[in-house]
Amino acid sequence: MSQNLYKTPFSRAYWRDAAADFKKPRTLVFSALMVAACVALGYLRSVPVVNNISVSWGFLARALCALVGGPVNALVFGFVEDTVGYLMNPQGGWNPFYIFTTMLGVFTYSLFLYRTEVTVLRVFLAKLATNLQNVFIGGLGTYLFYSNKGYWVIVGASAVKNGIMLPVQTIMLAALFVALLPILHRMGFLPSQAGRLRLWKPMGRAAAPDVKAAQSEDAPAPGAKKRDGDPWDW
Repeated sequence: MSQNLYKTPFSRAYWRDAAADFKKPRTLVFSALMVAACVALGYLRSVPVVNNISVSWGFLARALCALVGGPVNALVFGFVEDTVGYLMNPQGGWNPFYIFTTMLGVFTYSLFLYRTEVTVLRVFLAKLATNLQNVFIGGLGTYLFYSNKGYWVIVGASAVKNGIMLPVQTIMLAALFVALLPILHRMGFLPSQAGRLRLWKPMGRAAAPDVKAAQSEDAPAPGAKKRDGDPWDW
């Protein structure tokens, strides 16, 4: 696979790699396995944290799929996973709003974890971002479709729950990545520098050398003329 790594998703090379990975049969097979894993993990007993708050397991498979497949694959995976999960365990009414929130959550994981050096800080930020989505966007869905309480009452209760779950979920994800990142690298799913979990990467540190290689692919050859109106020129 391509060894390109990126500091941020704000480059055309990043999205080109994401689109290319989405088309690979092995990515689709891995995503199908993660769909099955989400369904299976949905039947496991949740991890009790405090009082009536507990942590389920499905987010682990979603984060893994985002890490391997990238943001383009994440959107398709989120749609399929939520739909299949509902069909396998149809509790309550089917609601497309929650398909959207699942797609958004997996997409967010991928923006933090795909094609980068995975650190505990990035894992924490990815989980923080998805938990904030649970609070404000998930709370909106509950307010619109399932509750007579005010929106901010729902948000407040959800914020407490997700705040308590955040460190537990971060530790669970970190432990999973410590175990699986080297294996996924050896199987060819991850670039070499993404093959182990790091504790910290200084924000000012230069990106991996492979990013420069990716950027050089976009540079015109010596003497070549730039095409007018190139839609990728930004």
